[in-house]
Amino acid sequence: MKLVKAKNSAGQIVVGIWEDQSVIPLTDFQGEGGLQKLLDATDVGSTARQAAQTDKAIRLSDVQLLAPIDQQEVWAAGVTYIRSKAARMEESEAAASCYDRVYVSDRPELFLKATPHRVVGPNGALRIRFDATWNVPEPELTLVLNSRKEFVGFTIGNDMSSRDIEGDNPLYLPQAKVYNQCAGLGPCITLKDAMPAVPEIGIRLAVRRNDAVVFEGETGADQMARSFEELIQWLCRENSFPNGAFLMTGTGIVPDTSFTLQTDDVVAIQIDGIGTLTNTIVQSQA
Repeated sequence: MKLVKAKNSAGQIVVGIWEDQSVIPLTDFQGEGGLQKLLDATDVGSTARQAAQTDKAIRLSDVQLLAPIDQQEVWAAGVTYIRSKAARMEESEAAASCYDRVYVSDRPELFLKATPHRVVGPNGALRIRFDATWNVPEPELTLVLNSRKEFVGFTIGNDMSSRDIEGDNPLYLPQAKVYNQCAGLGPCITLKDAMPAVPEIGIRLAVRRNDAVVFEGETGADQMARSFEELIQWLCRENSFPNGAFLMTGTGIVPDTSFTLQTDDVVAIQIDGIGTLTNTIVQSQA
């Protein structure tokens, strides 16, 4: 089952089930906060099916899909793929040993990525910093937790990163990662039981510029060095999430040093079992 948050032609927030080319609204879960309320249900899938208003289905083309987030925090894990370890070591010679050690250590790298107002949904504009010269998208399978810290589903995340800022000094990580329009989520939340097995979850990235593909890559969730449950356990240690949380699980697709995002680039991330998250790139003036 895929759950979406959308805006209808009247500007109202619709929470529903995405089936084929339709969105089926869910009674009692409409409006802001409705998706978060649904994710807190004891059995999300059963609750959604019982609330489905099949006679009021809306064509997908008649709604604007929004980021599937209400008031949840967005967190991210780093150095969970061998490729990301190598890239982080390349960008920061001084901190290479830190990234090498965190890849094999028990404790993962975890950081707060975004608050809801910094998150962009499908077809929205993600931002690159005006004070950075090396900006990349980071396609990440993203875990969805409810307020009881229960793992209920998956979505697609784009953990935008200014690699030159972080590479200059690892202590600059928050500035490289956290700013306005720094995170993409969507296009839906796929419940856990509807996802393929981990070895079958492919992750693909394509960046288009002037209608030409300027970068593409692919990996799989089975290339992660850590399990979903392990990352969740560390995230929830000494932490509470009254509104729930999203956890981006790291990237295994990293462009080489010659590539950087530019204004008007179109970034598409496809993950099996979820769909495709597409965003355009913008940059503000200094």
